[in-house]
Amino acid sequence: MKRIIFTLLISITTVVTFAQNSTTDSVKTRSDSVKTKKVKVKLGFGEDVAGVTVNDRDTAYHASKAPGFSFGLTFTRFDLGLATLIDNGSFTLSPNNQFLSYRQWKTSNVGFDVIQFGYRFSSTFKIYIAGGFDWTHIRLRDNITILRNQPVLTYQTDNINYSKNRFSSSYLRIPLGFDFRTHEDASGRRFHFVAGPDIGILLNGRVKQISEENGKQKFNDDYHYTKLRYGMYARVGYGFMGIFAKYYFNDMFENSPDQKGLKNFSFGLSVGW
Repeated sequence: MKRIIFTLLISITTVVTFAQNSTTDSVKTRSDSVKTKKVKVKLGFGEDVAGVTVNDRDTAYHASKAPGFSFGLTFTRFDLGLATLIDNGSFTLSPNNQFLSYRQWKTSNVGFDVIQFGYRFSSTFKIYIAGGFDWTHIRLRDNITILRNQPVLTYQTDNINYSKNRFSSSYLRIPLGFDFRTHEDASGRRFHFVAGPDIGILLNGRVKQISEENGKQKFNDDYHYTKLRYGMYARVGYGFMGIFAKYYFNDMFENSPDQKGLKNFSFGLSVGW
């Protein structure tokens, strides 16, 4: 996962740098002309494809965004934040869930969208439905193993000191977004206020452990993670960076009565709008 995050961050930086250089070069090649031209700029993440009017006399930029549909592959809304378990409205785990005691600063949520279909009503409002991936990594405190293929969520206590004991879930995420945006400022950036429902389809559950005795081990199962989760999210951003919060209404686990009322809340940074 660290390699994936590092690669994605490099990709974002490369795309931004390329876009900036391309825009600068297109202005320089017309520095001796006052004729206005339309330039199409398409990025792999962030804003829609738009016509950009460039006036070479004063090099001012004015985004022109007419109503219309958009669809395509993308790389947007890369989330990196903290995940928190809420046990029947409390941030303190109940006795039945104490085995899930976790390290808060190492329990994370990571996700991004890779495809999007939307309709832009104006330069200040659009709606979209997207598809992407979402991971929640719970860093367990105790030396336990969550067991596979059990009738309910079950664990065993191990006589091993794990340097890493991570209990994870991965979901296909399908958010519906209502994106309210201000007009661009002098620097070409704008504020975004986005909220909407989010549906997740379980892809996999995983236990990853590292110890001196057994080295690195990975075990895959559904671990009774909810197969279809639903909730709400909100995002506030400026330019291509912002913050996010996500809360899921149904329980994290299903067909496991002791975990009834255990829910997932995440918040953190979001890059690429």
